[in-house]
Amino acid sequence: MLPTLILALAALGIALWRLASYRGQMLEMARVLEEAPAESNLRLTVRMSGGAPRRLCRAVNVRLESGQQLRRETMRQERELKYTMACISHDIRTPLAGATGYLQLLDGEPDRREEYLGIVKKRLEELEGLLDELFLYTRLQGGSLPLECREAAVLPPLWEALAEFYPQLEAADVQPELRFDREDVRAWANAEALGRVYRNLIANALHHGGGGLAISARDGAICFSNPLPPGPAPDPDHMFDRFYQHSPARGKRGAGLGLAIVRELMERMGGQVNARIAGNELQIRLTFRKI
Repeated sequence: MLPTLILALAALGIALWRLASYRGQMLEMARVLEEAPAESNLRLTVRMSGGAPRRLCRAVNVRLESGQQLRRETMRQERELKYTMACISHDIRTPLAGATGYLQLLDGEPDRREEYLGIVKKRLEELEGLLDELFLYTRLQGGSLPLECREAAVLPPLWEALAEFYPQLEAADVQPELRFDREDVRAWANAEALGRVYRNLIANALHHGGGGLAISARDGAICFSNPLPPGPAPDPDHMFDRFYQHSPARGKRGAGLGLAIVRELMERMGGQVNARIAGNELQIRLTFRKI
């Protein structure tokens, strides 16, 4: 009887000791968590044996890591928002200032009314284009733009885009050179999004190219090529970054979102876009998801 009682007392003592150890460890972990600043890289450790304490420690560390990643992401988004607002405010002020200036000139030079009103209209159209690009890019980034894809012919939206840009192409004396090994190219795509991709690439060639435009389709991919103007060449690795401007001075046209939208739309359709410079020619290649 006595040995059994001794064993029972020993087991109870061990249990009480372990309970006290658990309690001490829990209090220590609570103290560390309470005293650590929110931005610290704190990770808890456990000295107790047994699966339960270690499981609790791992769970707490996972939550700490998740919270830290969330804080980093929030800080990154705040920086991007500030950068976006700085870039957009600059680009919005430019056409607004131009329109305002010519409206003021109307009072002093009524005989040039038609000329000034035409310039004001052009500046306001530039502003409308900027806001349209910003709105579309924001929706794409936020995932609020549904994009239903299906098997579709990829060339009809190109014909529509070229027809839409006919006045600008004619004014710039640019005769697009079209080279297709076949005209029944089909891919997994969204026709409306594809049209926007084509329009942005045509606009990019007109606004930032050196004159001329060639469009070719081969092996299920479409390539837009245009000669580069004199001066520094763009960086193909960064051309699709938002607000990218290869010139030291910000460009007069666009907010640097056109090619970023092209990349977003192509990736949403399961495709890819890349650029390279061959000699004095910029080549942008669209690769579609195979059906």
